[in-house]
Amino acid sequence: MSQLPACPKCQSEYVYEDGAMLVCPECGHEWNPQEVADQEPTFRDANGNPLADGDTVTVIKDLKVKGSSLVVKVGTKVKNIRLTDQGDHDIDCKIDGIGPMKLKSEFVKKA
Repeated sequence: MSQLPACPKCQSEYVYEDGAMLVCPECGHEWNPQEVADQEPTFRDANGNPLADGDTVTVIKDLKVKGSSLVVKVGTKVKNIRLTDQGDHDIDCKIDGIGPMKLKSEFVKKA
């Protein structure tokens, strides 16, 4: 049995083939796997706006810093982000007063 990719829209693992197309039964999204493979990965903020290297973003939720008692507060501006597709954290950045961090794009909005 071949391993099908997760849905690019909702990340559901219950994808099935319908001819040359792949279909997600959870959100109804249909896509051609060859077209998706040719595209560069896109990163979007919590509101669906596309992110790019060098953007400034604002944190939308209090985030605890793993391994310390520090908290990144709501409204913290993060300048000059760098996007990466390594692991589940999309954003490499440096936050004033805390230092280098990795953030998930779902917890930021474009400033």
